[in-house]
Amino acid sequence: MSAGDKMKLGITMFATDVSCSVIDLARDAEARGFYSLYLPEHTHIPTSRTTPPPTGEDVLAEEYKRTVDPFVALGAAAAVTETIRLGTGIALVAQRDPIVLAKEVATLDHISNGRAILGIGFGWNREELADHGVAFADRRAVVRERVRAMQALWASDEAGFDGEHVRISSSWSWPKPVQRPGVPVLLGGAAGPKLFAHIAEYCDGWIPIGGAGISAALPKLYEALAAVGRSADSVSIVPFGTLPDEGKLAYYADLGVREVVLRIPSVPRDEVLPILDQFAKYL
Repeated sequence: MSAGDKMKLGITMFATDVSCSVIDLARDAEARGFYSLYLPEHTHIPTSRTTPPPTGEDVLAEEYKRTVDPFVALGAAAAVTETIRLGTGIALVAQRDPIVLAKEVATLDHISNGRAILGIGFGWNREELADHGVAFADRRAVVRERVRAMQALWASDEAGFDGEHVRISSSWSWPKPVQRPGVPVLLGGAAGPKLFAHIAEYCDGWIPIGGAGISAALPKLYEALAAVGRSADSVSIVPFGTLPDEGKLAYYADLGVREVVLRIPSVPRDEVLPILDQFAKYL
């Protein structure tokens, strides 16, 4: 990479009521030169726990039960920072009203002067989705329509949407995002034809969780983009939850990746700061 294409590094943390505060995390990350901060989302975790943890562990980690609302937290972070990009990683769009979410995201972009990123996912927790009235089998279709409806509200002074899962009459909705025609949408998930078809239709990038297998998957992603008349460089590839080393970052750079998001454990600030300092050596 040339100096102008230097790898950008972001961070993500399961921000909770007992971890380092998002305000401190955003300030500390920006002061060290990190490019972005992403926060995950779970509205709640039903105690029935019939869906196994996505990590493959027997017991779901405590942080899943205690996540702060990402949009409220990122709004607070926007007020105390100037340059760091502020994103969700990931927001559970199937569990949110699209009219309200469109305004929340646009407002975050407005108050941060164009620094918002909407990282989204379909959701893995069947009971959590069910409590929001969404069948697990419908979640992809629901997310697709909700995102497309939000993009319509962001892009036009008057907009509506008429789908199977979302119906919005012709409406006014301000503020509009600073970023035009709307906030970048990055879709998280494992490589596959269904995921890549969604990215090609309505997303600006792919968040491969963990980052494994990207090289083998990229040709299929590019095929999906070409099928709808889009170029390979119309999407960003943002590996997520990575632990850095020189070899791994060089591998990503060779694939054309320009942003990698590093994982910070959900711990208090005095434990976060040494990790940020260690990761900052790779900037």
